[in-house]
Amino acid sequence: MSEIITVRNLYKIFGDNPKKAIQALKEGKSKDEILREYKQIVGVQDINFSVRQGEIFVLMGLSGSGKSTLQRLINRLHEPTSGEIVINGTDIVKLSQNDLREFRRKNFCGMVFQNFAILPHRNVLGNVEFGLELQGVEKEKRQEKARKIIKLVGLEGNEDNYPSQLSGGMQQRVGLARGLAVDADIMLMDEAFSALDPLIRRQMQDELLELQARMKKTILFVTHDLDEAFRLGDRIAIMKDGLIVQVGTAEEIISKPADEYVRTFVEDMDRSAVLTAGTIMLPVKEKAFTGDGPRTILRKIRRHGLSGIFLTDSKRYLKGYIKAKELAEFVEKNKKKEDLKMDKSLVHEAASVERDMPLNEVINVYQEADFGPIAVIDDEQRLDGVIVRGAIIAALSEGYEIDPDNGEPEQASDDEQKPDDQEKSGDAKKSGDAKKSEQ
Repeated sequence: MSEIITVRNLYKIFGDNPKKAIQALKEGKSKDEILREYKQIVGVQDINFSVRQGEIFVLMGLSGSGKSTLQRLINRLHEPTSGEIVINGTDIVKLSQNDLREFRRKNFCGMVFQNFAILPHRNVLGNVEFGLELQGVEKEKRQEKARKIIKLVGLEGNEDNYPSQLSGGMQQRVGLARGLAVDADIMLMDEAFSALDPLIRRQMQDELLELQARMKKTILFVTHDLDEAFRLGDRIAIMKDGLIVQVGTAEEIISKPADEYVRTFVEDMDRSAVLTAGTIMLPVKEKAFTGDGPRTILRKIRRHGLSGIFLTDSKRYLKGYIKAKELAEFVEKNKKKEDLKMDKSLVHEAASVERDMPLNEVINVYQEADFGPIAVIDDEQRLDGVIVRGAIIAALSEGYEIDPDNGEPEQASDDEQKPDDQEKSGDAKKSGDAKKSEQ
């Protein structure tokens, strides 16, 4: 996926002596020290990141962290003190004001603000077509396009209504529609849903995700709400004191926080709602193939000390799960047969989940499974990994981290045994129970 925005070494200092402030920052002085000693306000400092085409990139942090300042720098509503802002190959810091205006019209969908920023003297249609009007699009064409976007955001039938006649959620949809109508590559959203009631806010988040699935805009979204950031963001940049502390997916941030600040920031998050099956799955130690005989499969099981084994075809398509105990009894019972064939009754349906299933749903699947571990499958139903109870326990604990080399948890690297007669009590008991071997 190509990068549409690249920011390098970006600084914004508010004050009359920015060079001295930047030099002091490079020497290790803090934002507060700069203000106290030089009377200069640090907006952002030494910012480096990129945004990929078609992703929702979230800037999040507490008040004063620099997130809104950074977004306003991206389209030069604030003038950078130093650094580069490269958008679609053009460093906009170097553009003249005339060139910048033209660049904005072609590349930005405008900004969607917390206070909606819609025009009270224009009706819904007039607000949505406003950006197209500024671009010089003729009336008939811009109104036709505006009506399509109004329908897309669920406001059809309200074209003639004025903002004072709309609810907060409807006003926010108008702001969103106005941005989408321009049909440029990049949309900037600054605390866009913060003023809404919780229920309406979640509905707007859902609508944004649905629209994004269809329209594939590049969205730079600012929020102070961690839940919102984790729900919307393909990737998230956490900011503090004008610095980006960590950039990553929700899973990366919650499973491997960059420092104590980020760790404290995410400690109250429900890990099971953020982590996925793909995050916690382990490699499959061994698998049986449909062409294998029962004695061959039993040798594989015993070689790795497994309580069971997944059965696949030669292309890794999952076919079932075979219990070690049942197979051993079958082989013993038929030990005098030289050409022993596999009995279909030994192959059980395997519990499976897809890589992107949230951990809280994986836990439910695990609780309801009759036996064995959980198979992780790809989009074509091929075996991709395995989830055992030890991995679930480790993922829910604060110390869980992902090995960056292979994606395996650093804890619970051994498989576990879940006896067939074990009751699904729902409690994980102790991690020591999870150190038996299962696949």
